[in-house]
Amino acid sequence: MAALTHASLVEYLLEEAYEVAETIETGADDSELQGELGDVLLQIVLHARLAEERGAFAFDDVARGLTDKMIRRNPHVFRPDGSLQDAFPATVAEIVQKWDAVKRAEKTDRSDPFEGIPEELPALARAQKSLDRAARAGQAHPVGAPAGTPDTEEDLGELLFAVVRSARGKGLDAERALRGAVRRYQENYHRG
Repeated sequence: MAALTHASLVEYLLEEAYEVAETIETGADDSELQGELGDVLLQIVLHARLAEERGAFAFDDVARGLTDKMIRRNPHVFRPDGSLQDAFPATVAEIVQKWDAVKRAEKTDRSDPFEGIPEELPALARAQKSLDRAARAGQAHPVGAPAGTPDTEEDLGELLFAVVRSARGKGLDAERALRGAVRRYQENYHRG
């Protein structure tokens, strides 16, 4: 049996995360969601254990780091000591604005709005995240789709990007929408 490494476990972490998404999107019951979340947590525990064996960090360090980051990045929710604020922002836009301000203060050397978007993110999700980041950086992008049926992969890419841009403009999630369409296609296929 091959030794477990962070790299050898990546596919399982991603698979388990997608299983959580599917469980939520298909409306599965809470017990199934609980089980799928446990599977993701197991992946986190395995990665932390591998790091602990190398003397890098332990699971408690991961949890402590997350706690510190949430307190630091959410001053609208937490006081510096971790206790809850007495009042919270009234709108989601105010929360996003405060979050962005904290992240900018933490990463003063980051001038590229796309930095930190994983290249491994599925393409539709990456396109939507890129458009979100550009909009938050003050860059407006017109909505419009190339005419006709694409003849090349480049044309197809432009068409897909335009579809994501249009979907985002309507508050829709292109990645989730396509997952749902594929799920319905497979269900209809089996019905014959």
